[in-house]
Amino acid sequence: MIVIERYTVMNMENAIRGARNPLNSWDRMDSFYGEDGSFVLGENDLSLAHRLATAGSDHRKFLRQIFVSVDITAPLYWWKEFDTYKVGTVANSCSTMHKIHSKPFERSDFSCDRMDEGALAVLDSVIDYLEGERVAFCENKENRQPWHNMIQMLPSSYNQMRTVTLNYENLINIYYARRHHKLAEWHTMCDWIASLPYAKELIMVKEA
Repeated sequence: MIVIERYTVMNMENAIRGARNPLNSWDRMDSFYGEDGSFVLGENDLSLAHRLATAGSDHRKFLRQIFVSVDITAPLYWWKEFDTYKVGTVANSCSTMHKIHSKPFERSDFSCDRMDEGALAVLDSVIDYLEGERVAFCENKENRQPWHNMIQMLPSSYNQMRTVTLNYENLINIYYARRHHKLAEWHTMCDWIASLPYAKELIMVKEA
């Protein structure tokens, strides 16, 4: 399970202006803001941006200045793979260390949409155990043993929300590295990437 929401694409105007710096061709800029406030790449700017994007990472440095901020809720096993993309990304996560005991454990806290009945039964027993330890810790926070039990028993299917900042260059790497991955969460992520503004021209560049 993965939920991708509340995303914003930022700084496209500055990025395309910077792409014109090497040839001082700012007079050819023809982009504008639409009535809804979105930034629209004009014909000249889009043509340049697409050529640079398809020319390789050395030529498309401007894509590193197109930022995307997004809230992603996903299981810990997915975040472990996402964390390989460290360069140019920032993430603030909900804290399991500080907030794991703040609400009752329930099945909806875990990504279990692809489990069979046997696995769900095991998960439910783990949830029952975690909830017992949570209650014990809330009743006496001086006793840290239940808290340690929760932290070390927590399954990797536990869902965590992070606010993530990426850029279009990151998204190229993620899209082509993960679009055929066996984890369904990556397919959802890649579908979202493909839906971003000018993804076809600037991100899905190996298919151009």
